[in-house]
Amino acid sequence: MSDYFGKETKKLGFGLMRLPKKGLITDIEQTKKMVDLFMEAGFTYFDTAYVYLGSEDAIRKALVERYPRDSYTLASKINAFLMAPTEKACKKQFFTSLKRTGAGYFDYYLLHALMENNYKKYDKFHIWDFVKEQKEKGLIKHFGFSYHAGPELLDELLSKHPEVDFIQLQINYADWENPSVTSRANYEVARKHGVSITVMEPIKGGALANPPKEVEKLFKAYHPDMSCASWAIRFVASLDGIITVLSGMSNIEQMKDNLSYMKDFKPLNEEEQKIIQEAQRILGHSSTIPCTACHYCTEGCPMKIDIPEIFKAVNKQLGNGQALEAKQAYEKAILNKGKASDCISCRQCENACPQHLPITENLKKAAEMFEG
Repeated sequence: MSDYFGKETKKLGFGLMRLPKKGLITDIEQTKKMVDLFMEAGFTYFDTAYVYLGSEDAIRKALVERYPRDSYTLASKINAFLMAPTEKACKKQFFTSLKRTGAGYFDYYLLHALMENNYKKYDKFHIWDFVKEQKEKGLIKHFGFSYHAGPELLDELLSKHPEVDFIQLQINYADWENPSVTSRANYEVARKHGVSITVMEPIKGGALANPPKEVEKLFKAYHPDMSCASWAIRFVASLDGIITVLSGMSNIEQMKDNLSYMKDFKPLNEEEQKIIQEAQRILGHSSTIPCTACHYCTEGCPMKIDIPEIFKAVNKQLGNGQALEAKQAYEKAILNKGKASDCISCRQCENACPQHLPITENLKKAAEMFEG
């Protein structure tokens, strides 16, 4: 699959924030082995940052000094609110990062961790213009920003800066509808603007490698030999518009596990999507419709609406971000049958529903989603 920039890419990136340690020092030899495994499997994307302590030096030793420059892609970041008391100090980070990594240029370069309380500082320090200047000089190939706020500000930033090549978002199945993270809403804003995405925190800082027992049981019942982390990364990698999914790997075991299912990546199938939706419900952050497709609601519907199939289409978009598949599923659900907007609010269906769902309201949402 080609990414936004026209190159074939495998959708796993090596996040360099949590490299293995020997005491307080980065374990360079183990990092080299991890880099070798990653590269041998055909993966190329490495992500560091000025503020990741020791990370840029480590990747120079483990990657840059050992592999041809055109065999990998390297991302780093500039931070306007940590260790940046002045505009000059902030801009100096870029040149320090180039020196630390020895990479000569950055394939991807990001304004780091924009959010409500700091994004104006990037304007104040003229960092947008500075980064564009470095791109014009050939020191940056693609630039964007990483982001930690809500959809309204993201929409504003992407409208104001249509020149960005990509953005980095926190997306995982647990935070898909989490109101403090708004993974789905941010993802949909990015897709609206046609901007490709690199993903951070797909395993939620490691939390989804060891999810609650009820979620783990759900996953293991379907894939006994697959790690819980694999579900989290494959969920994100199955979304449209993803350049790569960053995993902050800390040891060889984690690297081998990620490579085992991402080397020949297969998107989530329909059964696996339903399992993810159930996991989202267990974790308490889900906007999907908990329809069990019993079809009790359809038997007396005067408008012949296939309610469960319409809700299945809605859930493809709300639970898994599959806008195209959701639209196709909706078109199939209404073929020779009633549309969601045909509902006359007789509520016969709600009286029959064993789950006591607000079916009439959900059909209105479906009509807005697919017929608007």
